[in-house]
Amino acid sequence: MNNKFRIAVWFIMLAGGLTMGIAADLHFFRKAFFSVYYHIISFLVGIMLLRAVLLISRHTGRILAQYGREGDIPRMETNRLVREGPYGYMRHPMHFGLLFFPLSIALIVGSPAFTFIIAPLEMIFMLLMIKFVEEPEARKKFGKMYDDYAKDKPWFCVKIKCLKSLFKKVPPA
Repeated sequence: MNNKFRIAVWFIMLAGGLTMGIAADLHFFRKAFFSVYYHIISFLVGIMLLRAVLLISRHTGRILAQYGREGDIPRMETNRLVREGPYGYMRHPMHFGLLFFPLSIALIVGSPAFTFIIAPLEMIFMLLMIKFVEEPEARKKFGKMYDDYAKDKPWFCVKIKCLKSLFKKVPPA
């Protein structure tokens, strides 16, 4: 699947989630949507979560750029299976971080419907995309090497050492 298409899907999910969330809030969750206390807490939690998502994305992206590319290939492409840093613990550390992106936006906006209904549905959609798009692409690209890697590494790892690895900088190769 083309990277431009993936980015477009992200924008559609976020814009659609935001629009549907606010519309549902005005109709069903009016009291919570207009609560100052809900918005303050939601905003602060959302900012912290967004910061974590961006740090994980930046860190894992740099690891992919540093270890996943050999030769002259287009930006945001890889041609080498990466096992360094958090990729040594889980197969999709960048996706693990990005999984919480819709939720962080929902919390920042303060939309109860987006936070509790739409963002979780978008997260499920993202998991399905990993299963039916990302995994088959990786298997096609790396073959048996990826199959062996997949036997040893889960999609995601929530052990403390795995989570810490998402925020550690990996030294240059």
